[in-house]
Amino acid sequence: MTATGVVARSTGRAPGAVRGVLLVVEHSWVWYRRNWRATAVSSIVQPLLFLLAFGVGFGSLVQSGTGVPAATGGVSYLVWLAPALLAVSAVQTAVFESSYPVLSGFKWQRHYHGMTAGPVSPAQVALGHLGWIVLKTAGSGAVYVVVIALFGGVASPGIVVSLLAAVLTGAAVAAPVTAFSATLENDVAAFSVLFRFVLIPMTLFSGTFFPVDRLPTWVQPVAWVSPLWHGTEIARAAALGRWEPLAALGHIAYLLVLLVLGTALAMRLYTRRLQP
Repeated sequence: MTATGVVARSTGRAPGAVRGVLLVVEHSWVWYRRNWRATAVSSIVQPLLFLLAFGVGFGSLVQSGTGVPAATGGVSYLVWLAPALLAVSAVQTAVFESSYPVLSGFKWQRHYHGMTAGPVSPAQVALGHLGWIVLKTAGSGAVYVVVIALFGGVASPGIVVSLLAAVLTGAAVAAPVTAFSATLENDVAAFSVLFRFVLIPMTLFSGTFFPVDRLPTWVQPVAWVSPLWHGTEIARAAALGRWEPLAALGHIAYLLVLLVLGTALAMRLYTRRLQP
């Protein structure tokens, strides 16, 4: 019986594999449609502040003696930075959406339990959650591309491919973080550690604000492990028209492997935790 006194009865028909996932995505969309203002700062305003502070403000100081931007391959720092910030925005959104909302679904609001009490399977819940993150990063990323263009940070139509690369990067990060969050019984310090010692260093040392080869030699291999570095390399190459096919395939393969493994693990952990 619902809170309004209406008795809810099952139709006895289980949704198909795709339909079950879409129902979970719909749940997230209905909530977001009514509460989007609560997440606007993290998904749109925060990357915009990065763009203004670094691309417009600090970028005006990144000049060589001849007036050509240093270490950016001859383009302005704003144009060089913009696709990287697109990837950063997707990763930050992915991490935030895969942390507290996941734990809330299991422990606080417990809507995951409500979903799986019906015909939706735990694996479909996991896939639906990841599907929603993909849609959200794509939507906020599209808005961000418009903002970048207004500030003169778009150099070519390749920025559209940069957006796709950013969405892939966000999904590749969201999958393992979702799996990690599914193992937690409470947040304690786990998410604080994730944000401070994983997300922030990944943002700063993945080639976002300066080329990785400017780092000490012994630090560079650490940056290469970061999915954000791989996503930034793809996004920047697409936006600036500097494709190296083999390198691009390597970056994409790395992100896809991370996405597939993380998704499989998330589905398994959701099933273990939600099945009676």
